[in-house]
Amino acid sequence: MNEAKIRLRMNQADAHYGGHLVDGARMMALFGDVATELLIRHDGDEGLFVAYDNVEFTAPVYAGDYIEAVGRIEKVGNTSRRMVFTAYKVIEAHIDPDSPSAARVLEQPAVVARASGTCVVPKEKQRFHS
Repeated sequence: MNEAKIRLRMNQADAHYGGHLVDGARMMALFGDVATELLIRHDGDEGLFVAYDNVEFTAPVYAGDYIEAVGRIEKVGNTSRRMVFTAYKVIEAHIDPDSPSAARVLEQPAVVARASGTCVVPKEKQRFHS
C-alpha cells in the first residue's frame, strides 16, 4: 500500500490564532502521522522524517473543520522514501455567526495544504515491503 489517509476534526486546542484559526503546524503534524503509517505499512518500521522540500498552505483551517490528510510514497530508494501529501477540508464549521454549531459538508473538498518530503528507514530496520 503506497497511500494512507486520516480524517479528523480540528478542535479548540488546535486553534492558535484569533478567530479560531488553526496553526499551519497542525497540518504538518497530520502529514507526519500519515508518513509514519506509510512507513509502517511499507517497511514495518516508523522510520524518520528527515526533510520537507516543499510546503504550501493554500486556505485557512478553523476549529471545528474536518480535515482529511492524504499521503503517498512517490519513490522508494535504498533507505529513503519520497512522499507527497495533501490536506483537504471536507466539512466546514462555523458557517453562520447566528448558529455557532452550524456546519456543511463541502461538495468539493478544499485543498488547505500540500507538502513533499523524504523519510528514511535504515536497512537494519526494514522488515518487509508491501
